[in-house]
Amino acid sequence: MDFTFTEEQQAAAEAARGVFAGVAPDAVPSPALTPGAVADDFDRALWARLADADLLSLLLAEERGGAGLDAVALCLVLREAGRVLARVPLLEHSAALAALQSYGGPEQASTVLARAGRGELVLTVAAHGRTGHDPAERAVTARRDGDDWLLDGVQTAVPWAYDADLVVVPATADGDRPLLAPVPRGHEGAVLAEQYSTSGERLGELRLDSARIAARDVVGAEGAWDMLRGLLTVGTCALALGLGERVLRMTAEYTGKREQFGFPLATFQAVAVQAADRYIDLRAMEATLWQAAWRLASGAPGALPVAGDLAVAKIWAADGVRRVVQTAQHLHGGFGADVDYPLHRYHAWAKHLELSLGPAAAHEEALGDLLATHRLG
Repeated sequence: MDFTFTEEQQAAAEAARGVFAGVAPDAVPSPALTPGAVADDFDRALWARLADADLLSLLLAEERGGAGLDAVALCLVLREAGRVLARVPLLEHSAALAALQSYGGPEQASTVLARAGRGELVLTVAAHGRTGHDPAERAVTARRDGDDWLLDGVQTAVPWAYDADLVVVPATADGDRPLLAPVPRGHEGAVLAEQYSTSGERLGELRLDSARIAARDVVGAEGAWDMLRGLLTVGTCALALGLGERVLRMTAEYTGKREQFGFPLATFQAVAVQAADRYIDLRAMEATLWQAAWRLASGAPGALPVAGDLAVAKIWAADGVRRVVQTAQHLHGGFGADVDYPLHRYHAWAKHLELSLGPAAAHEEALGDLLATHRLG
């Protein structure tokens, strides 16, 4: 197995580093200082720079004006986004765009793809279900009514729901068939209620009551939801990896300068051992991320379905990023809680990423089910 990145993938990561170089984590709104939502909108200026750098159309085919890259390239860009706490719906937008391109019909091709690739149309995904722990596709039911589908149900914690133009909603039809339904913002029968993430970002509880969506807009092809959920999973892991790497670097810099009893904290064995353990966490997060992203992008066979690799990656990302930020807070002492220092922001964002798409325990259960039904060896 060769995990060497292609020139195109490396170029995407380099472009992302250039765009995100101007983002200061100190300037990210702090949930400790702002009651309610930290902001009314995402970072539109950063969004425009991402569009200008063609980073919103990474997964869009070249004939549609995109770069024609894959999940690995997207994860390289998201890793950079996680390092600076970029307040943009880059993950959800890119994943939804890829799913609509691969499985959508001519309606999406003519009205959504090109505009979304240029950033003129913002997409997000309702992927957390009713409680955040149940399958998202089971939270909403779809029933046919003539040439339309009617959607009923609740999706919780929808990221950027108040800012996106379209929310891609997974739903179940005919008892077990998953569909993807793009629901426009302010659509009749779709009501949003405010929720807040640990990061202070505004989320939306989306309530659907006989929301009517034209059948030509609904994606019913087999595999569409699996692809979308897979991209969201590896993307969340990439954000967690980038965040964790930045936090460990901050910790190394702080403990290298802060002295106790006349010596830098980094020279104390207890400090060095804890930092080394977190470095191992990050390398495990990285290895499992690229394994899952590679399988998702290549379709390569494995001992388990790709869902197994996705579960392993999310287990490591959820547990690993939590351990990294907790250790960082411990080694920073009281300084880590200073609201003028960005570490508390990273901690809040890490908790959000840990729980996004389900905590480690949920993915451990899913992995156990896969192991029970697939004989290895």
